[in-house]
Amino acid sequence: MLRPNFSKGDGLVPVVAQDVVSGDVLMLAYMNEEAYDETLSSGRAVYFSRSRNKLWRKGEESGNVQKVHNIFVDCDLDTILIKVEQIGGAACHEGYKSCFFREITGGSERIIGERVFDPKEVYKK
Repeated sequence: MLRPNFSKGDGLVPVVAQDVVSGDVLMLAYMNEEAYDETLSSGRAVYFSRSRNKLWRKGEESGNVQKVHNIFVDCDLDTILIKVEQIGGAACHEGYKSCFFREITGGSERIIGERVFDPKEVYKK
């Protein structure tokens, strides 16, 4: 079976998560082989957290899980695109639907997304 080439990125491959219905880009994360295999077997997005150095089962703390509908690999086998159903409304840990909620235009920033939840309430750390 076709698999991403995890050796190219020191064991990690970038993953773009896209909303299966709207086409919105929700986030960019990384997978190692273990995260990829668990994603395939569970049907839910599992990433590798570089900051925590461990598997990150999307939504394990917030409840905002990603149900995987499709998995694509690019021509070089070193990038993954997953089309997901974002359950819970927000992919971003800052409470927005997409991690790409800021737009930079002419050197100024503006927030273009609406916050779905308050991260202080959800993560309580």
